[in-house]
Amino acid sequence: MNLYPPLRPLLFRLDPETAHNLTLSSLRRLHALGLLKPFLPRVPDAPRRVMGLEFPNPVGMAAGLDKNGEAIDAMASLGFGFLELGAVTPRPQPGNPQPRLFRLPEARAIINRMGFNNLGVDHLLHNLEARRSRGIVGVNLGKNFDTPIERAADDYLILLNKLYGKVDFVTINISSPNTKNLRALQGGDELDALLGRIKAEQQRLADRHGSHMPVAVKIAPDLDDAQIAEMAALLRKHRVDALIATNTTLSRAGVEHLAHGQETGGLSGAPVRERSTRVIQAFHRALEGELPIIGAGGILNGEDAREKLAAGADLVQIYSGLIYRGPELIRECVEATRR
Repeated sequence: MNLYPPLRPLLFRLDPETAHNLTLSSLRRLHALGLLKPFLPRVPDAPRRVMGLEFPNPVGMAAGLDKNGEAIDAMASLGFGFLELGAVTPRPQPGNPQPRLFRLPEARAIINRMGFNNLGVDHLLHNLEARRSRGIVGVNLGKNFDTPIERAADDYLILLNKLYGKVDFVTINISSPNTKNLRALQGGDELDALLGRIKAEQQRLADRHGSHMPVAVKIAPDLDDAQIAEMAALLRKHRVDALIATNTTLSRAGVEHLAHGQETGGLSGAPVRERSTRVIQAFHRALEGELPIIGAGGILNGEDAREKLAAGADLVQIYSGLIYRGPELIRECVEATRR
């Protein structure tokens, strides 16, 4: 029984951030009381092995939906093949001033300028220890807003050390448009130095723990062919475990005329679908199969998910689509991508 269609108009009457927080807390409470299961879609098995991990299906929850891991068990029960929590920073931070989240219903899109608002990695670790579900969980890593960009690697290393062995993978977020200068880390020399330090620390931790925890990198959709070629060469050089393509876009093509269409922040949802798919295709060619790609950006139905896999993605992630379609989208995407 799909309850989301009648609930969505009620949620859309609320401020987007209020609706987001209410949804998370409600899911957590309903799951704890055992009242959520009867209303969830049946998601078929569609196993994939990626990054050396066994995924029950290729459809994941993208970072940003549950930054602090407040509803891990509830989100896992929706049928996701994996969850990516965060973005988390070493220290708690409030993020940007409100309002900072905007719906564009006519375009099935969202603009956000949240600014890595989160309660810090120690709070997330507490919630990870309390979870009961044993599904695959990753964490998206960001730098604190007041950490100078030239010291961003220090923040990533702090997080890598704290989370190593506590989750299944981590993602280095160098593509959020809402932290000043963060995307500068996608540049050649900056990225080369950053990946060198991260991979060295990953190897040191692997030797200490006796196990390898994959490290992915999340990139922006606003890249030209030369940037893609340069980044792909560095990802291969440093043997990064996976690429997540893509984050939100700074482009406003197709939404300029809509209410909130000119708000500052990253645009996600349907308008970013083609741009994201183009970047996935380009990286797939450039990487020559040396590392897997997790596709994200504009997945609003099963065909969109299948398109991402056809472009070269091994897994996909959804966020904005879940806001517009609800949990039924998970089942639809899994069924569309079954081999």
